Amino acid sequence: MKTIFATLLIASALGALDAKPPPLLDRLKDEHARGQKQWIYNDFKKAVAEAKRTGKPIFVTFRCVPCEACESFDAEVAKNNQRIKEMAEKQFISLRQVEMKGVDLGQFQFDYDLNWAAMFINADGTVYGRYGTQSSAGPDAYNSVASLEKAMRRVLSLHGKYPLNKNTLAAKRGAPKPYKTALEMPGLENKQRFGGLTQRNNCIHCHNIHDAENLQLSRAGNLTRDKLWRWPLPDNLGLQIDPKDGARIARVLPGTPAARAGLKAGQSITAVNGQPIVSIADIQWVLHNLANGREVVRVAVAGSSRARALTTTPGWKKTDISWRGSIWGIPPRLRVWTPEVKGAALKRLNLPLGSSALLVKWINTNSPEGRAARQAGLRQGDHIVAIEGKPVRMTPKQFNLHVKLNYKPGDKLPVTLLRNGKRVEFKWPLK
Repeated sequence: MKTIFATLLIASALGALDAKPPPLLDRLKDEHARGQKQWIYNDFKKAVAEAKRTGKPIFVTFRCVPCEACESFDAEVAKNNQRIKEMAEKQFISLRQVEMKGVDLGQFQFDYDLNWAAMFINADGTVYGRYGTQSSAGPDAYNSVASLEKAMRRVLSLHGKYPLNKNTLAAKRGAPKPYKTALEMPGLENKQRFGGLTQRNNCIHCHNIHDAENLQLSRAGNLTRDKLWRWPLPDNLGLQIDPKDGARIARVLPGTPAARAGLKAGQSITAVNGQPIVSIADIQWVLHNLANGREVVRVAVAGSSRARALTTTPGWKKTDISWRGSIWGIPPRLRVWTPEVKGAALKRLNLPLGSSALLVKWINTNSPEGRAARQAGLRQGDHIVAIEGKPVRMTPKQFNLHVKLNYKPGDKLPVTLLRNGKRVEFKWPLK
């Protein structure tokens, strides 16, 4: 009997070793992709092979499945909108990329702080365009099925003229990187965890790429504010683009470079600095690669043979980047959760009119930063009511950004706490 039992145990163990893990779609619980045959799933090489065989352009979407932001938009693109579904199946080779682990970062350069992004490329690697834009207005403020469909049609037009227009597309790919994949990036933390079989709890998210870039620059002492003003919106030049079109000017802000150049609402942008435009993200790509000083941006519009020259001024890239997920990993790190106090809870604090407060909801004492704050006297339940002697008038994300932009590890942040009805002056040690 013992021999039989031992044999069964050994057979069971060998069977477990031979068992294959569930498919990636099941491990990630990617329900938006289930049953959607128009997508090649997380297999770039297969997409390229199909594009070469069929002569179609490649439509690549990047989606972090566990992230809730952009979930409804992703569902529309992945399975619900019939027009997008038919175009993705009949006119493109469509690839759904759900992890950044093996992505060629030289080929796929986009704003990695997005929760949903797309790129359109030729089988030879030429980039036709990008889609996906986000700001402090929210993850869905600029994305729409209408503008995605228009971007796809503009890509098909570019593809139909290829390779005669190849020179105009050359700058869309981006400069080579010193590494190929995320796991090769010197600044990527937790490589051992990320290097394992991909599950929902160890995906390399898109923002981890910016995290790694920021950390490497910080370690080298080269992380400047200018490097943080990534992917500026055309709004920074005075151009507000219709989010349902992606290229049509909705409004020109007075007193801006766009206004001085004579651009008008209703015009459709066809090229910026010679690069064909398929979406707002394409405009951002051009601006992203310019310096934060005096630059000349040439904007071509439909129906005009003359490009308009917009001249920027120093600091033109600066904007509210508190929404960016990659900001949290930049030293100094707070490791304290401080949600905004609202409604009746705020009224009970009896603060001056117009003031707000942040609640110390949780201190991560498993981190050195959290332990340092706790040991210095910060307590859960404290209310932060002033920063540097001024009443709090910022969101938790803006508070986090303020610390990153104005302090370095080793500094102490002066805050005023409200604890049991009494004000406490606190020097927050930063790491």
